[in-house]
Amino acid sequence: MAAKSTLPNMVLCLGVTCLLCSAILGVAYAVTEKPIREAAAAKTSRSIGEVLPAFTSVEEITDGDVTYFKAMADDALVGYAIRSTVSGFGGPLTLLVGITADGKVYNTTVLSHSETPGLGAKCTSDQKFMAQWKGLDPSVATLSVKKDGGSIDAITASTITSRAYTQAVANALDTFRSINAPEPVSTEPGISIDLSGDGTVAPIIINSGV
Repeated sequence: MAAKSTLPNMVLCLGVTCLLCSAILGVAYAVTEKPIREAAAAKTSRSIGEVLPAFTSVEEITDGDVTYFKAMADDALVGYAIRSTVSGFGGPLTLLVGITADGKVYNTTVLSHSETPGLGAKCTSDQKFMAQWKGLDPSVATLSVKKDGGSIDAITASTITSRAYTQAVANALDTFRSINAPEPVSTEPGISIDLSGDGTVAPIIINSGV
């Protein structure tokens, strides 16, 4: 005889089903978490090698919402690989921009994007577009697409993606400049002393860097 369907039975069945599904998802996450993390790390390592000259060590640094990688060849600074995310045509567009110690763009690569296949997605395959970033000197080039009066050739029929890509590179260069900006010279507060003996004081400023 079939079991009588009641509200408690339905609740029990639903609860058991949810527990089983949760257990399965938990096991799947535990099994796949490490391989996914290792694959992401390997992809990042390969990308750093694509956007910078040869190096012997690399340090990941996070400053606020900016992440970059400082690459060294023994004791010499090779440059920085800077992660830069902007809004593209289809969603977030994330680049890794390699900038050598002299401030020039060595190369760029796309880490992730949501651009339209056959159009904006060509930012990962259009050789002419990609080649113009190699060795780009920001002191000579104007970082905007030619349609906007700049130096960058846009991807055909993908001006929005090209603008976004260019902005991502410009943002990375801004980050590079902030990393290398000289620290301001700090001074100690002025000290007032009595030089005359009559109660008149004169301020003396002592520079800590002197």
